[in-house]
Amino acid sequence: MRSLLFVPGDDEKKLAKALASGADALIVDLEDSVALCAKPAARATAAAFLREARALAPRPRLFVRVNPLDGGLADADLAAVMPAAPDAIVLPKSLGGASVQQLGAKLAVHEAEHGLADGATRILAIASETARALFGFESYIGCSRRLEGLAWGGEDLSADLGAETNRLPDGAYAGPYAFARTLTLIGAVAAGVSAIDAVTTNFRDAEGLRAEALAARRDGFTAKMAIHPAQVPVINAVFTPSAEAVAHARAVIAAFAAAPGAGVVSLDGEMLDLPHWTRAKKVLARAGVE
Repeated sequence: MRSLLFVPGDDEKKLAKALASGADALIVDLEDSVALCAKPAARATAAAFLREARALAPRPRLFVRVNPLDGGLADADLAAVMPAAPDAIVLPKSLGGASVQQLGAKLAVHEAEHGLADGATRILAIASETARALFGFESYIGCSRRLEGLAWGGEDLSADLGAETNRLPDGAYAGPYAFARTLTLIGAVAAGVSAIDAVTTNFRDAEGLRAEALAARRDGFTAKMAIHPAQVPVINAVFTPSAEAVAHARAVIAAFAAAPGAGVVSLDGEMLDLPHWTRAKKVLARAGVE
């Protein structure tokens, strides 16, 4: 999974268009992009879209971002969309493993009620949207078998902090948001789940998007969220290992296979040890090859 595209849950045209975007996952949004007065209609629209999209083959994975658990709206969101069997629920304003467990308990009830396999609905937690959330990353380790990934975002966090902006004049993230990004990456890896980079809000800046995606891939993120279909091809291209990267990874694996029991091998004049083997295996996994 390389790209996850947010789509307003109350916009039938955008939902239909998103299916052709090439995104690996669609996040049908019932939270920030839907006005409070429009949420009941959005739930019905989202559920109808999920039912229709699930019948397509091939299709992107279908996620739904519900409203925060403590906001009084999440239960109605789940009641509307769970009969349509989304692949995952995106949990906003997550505070840590306890938030994931709370959502997981709700999902288990809905799965039982609608004849879905126990644990079939995965969870993607957005883990950096409040100051309090930044203290909860260790608690994601082992919290739930449903947890698939941790994502971060700087928009809600900047609002919680009362900041004027989350960006520096050169476009880079200011200190608190760079810190949240790093915590998310390390927390996801520690929990054994996917690390997913934040959206780039300026959807017209393709070069800026590419630069952020490249930096995310370099640091260890495996995917990036998008807010516009035009961003998807850029993200997919960056997070798809190149033929050269795959060939090098295979050569690394082969070098270790040719020297069983060796802790260090030589390849093209470079000494390689276990971390190189680990990185090579991850490259092949992202490419979907052996």
